[in-house]
Amino acid sequence: MTIASSSPPSRLPTGGAAEASSRTGTPQGVSGEDRGDGRLAALFIAPALLGFLVFLLWPTLRGIYLSFTRFNLLTPAEWVGLDNYVRMVNDPIFWDSLWVTVEYVAINIGVQTVAALAMAVLLQRLTQSAMLRGIVLTPYLMSNVVAGLVWLWILDTQLGIGNEIISGLGVDRIPFLADETWAIPTIALINVWRHVGYTALLLFAGLQAIPNDMYEAARVDGASEWRMFWRITMPLLRPVLAVVLIMTVIGSFQVFDTVAVTTAGGPANATNVLQYYIYSSAFGRFQFGYASAMSVALLVVLSAITILQYRLTRAGRTDLG
Repeated sequence: MTIASSSPPSRLPTGGAAEASSRTGTPQGVSGEDRGDGRLAALFIAPALLGFLVFLLWPTLRGIYLSFTRFNLLTPAEWVGLDNYVRMVNDPIFWDSLWVTVEYVAINIGVQTVAALAMAVLLQRLTQSAMLRGIVLTPYLMSNVVAGLVWLWILDTQLGIGNEIISGLGVDRIPFLADETWAIPTIALINVWRHVGYTALLLFAGLQAIPNDMYEAARVDGASEWRMFWRITMPLLRPVLAVVLIMTVIGSFQVFDTVAVTTAGGPANATNVLQYYIYSSAFGRFQFGYASAMSVALLVVLSAITILQYRLTRAGRTDLG
């Protein structure tokens, strides 16, 4: 009697898949479709990456280098080490410009944040009109230069319609942009008028993410609108409000256009904000090395403020969830 012997099932040699992968040049677990998606993503990212390298990273590195040199466009840059930074620390105009900038930022951020938050809450609780949101955003569509010129004409001491109305009310005309006391608050309020609508819409988008169930449950418990605002709206809006504050603070420290077209740093340096002082040092006196040193100092200040704001406001965390 013959017993048929069955042969064991054949096995692929160990490493066969890896050898096949190495022959085709395709990593294990990566399909041709995945590689195609990667190439397409790189194609879309390339223009933004190129713009970042050419218009942000390279000028930043070049500015840091120039901050250690004496450079006036007419002669090659001469290495001077920390001389520009020593001069900056001992420059009273620099510290005065920094203080003027801080004053502007405090007024602009304080008024803009409160006004934008109030507008956002009203838009969310009282109306959902897209037309009204468009009207709120209209001033933001105007450039800083145009907004500055419009308000310069309106607030002109002699011919401005604003001072004409004030005079008609029996009050003395106010030199809004020609008086040391009024100049910075006026410029701050001009920029508040232009940016408050945009800021309000950012906060409005954050409010839309808060579930209505929470407000309905609070109403059932007898909570007033004011109590719901402080107990529900503000805690849940905190991450969005933190990011908006970081963005607006950075933008406020970089104010330039409005000052340039309305007061040009005057009267008596009352509106000589840091960005305008940097500009006048570079393009007015051709002291590009010193202007670069002040720009680096501003970069360090803004970086420190941003990190501090991010940590204090817990911008990366949310109470919703």
